[in-house]
Amino acid sequence: MLSFNVLDDLREAAAVLDAYLNKPDTRESIERAIKIMTDSIRQGGKIITAGNGGSMCDALHFAEELSGRYRDDRPAYPAIAISDPSHLTCAGNDYGFDAIFSRFIEGLGFKGDVFLGISTSGNSNNIIRACEACRAKGMKTIMLLGKDGGKLKDLCDLPLIVPHTGYADRIQEVHTMIIHIMIRGIEEILAQDQSWTPNA
Repeated sequence: MLSFNVLDDLREAAAVLDAYLNKPDTRESIERAIKIMTDSIRQGGKIITAGNGGSMCDALHFAEELSGRYRDDRPAYPAIAISDPSHLTCAGNDYGFDAIFSRFIEGLGFKGDVFLGISTSGNSNNIIRACEACRAKGMKTIMLLGKDGGKLKDLCDLPLIVPHTGYADRIQEVHTMIIHIMIRGIEEILAQDQSWTPNA
């Protein structure tokens, strides 16, 4: 017998989504994130994304839907998640876990690229270090955050904060929805842009 009511879990998930929907800047911030990323791709940039644990899975999900396919057949879009085990273990062993993402950005991030960082706490040190590396490179930074946004809300160009103070899984569920909307928006805008050619 379960110690919790399944329907109560679903109701809690719906309540967290409602809280995010009722924030006054929800639509505007998501649409702004889509514009920042599509502008980068149009200008020859790429999107680099990263997170820890379940948030790394979200980063992988975001990148593969863009480089692969989401809803429609279209050109591959330049997006990559920082997830190569050889890089993570090398950088982690030599420089510490806090440097695993920033080292990647130092090597492969360029001005005009966009970094999508994911942290349910808003305080992940390796995402903070990555954000700082992006600033040094002239890269735009978008953050999917939870709780009150933590330290990252003031370090990035655009924070998207799911205002939930409970377990991270509820925040991640809304992050997944935001990711799908961003991918759909990127696909739609680039598909309508007849002047844009991949890798031109």
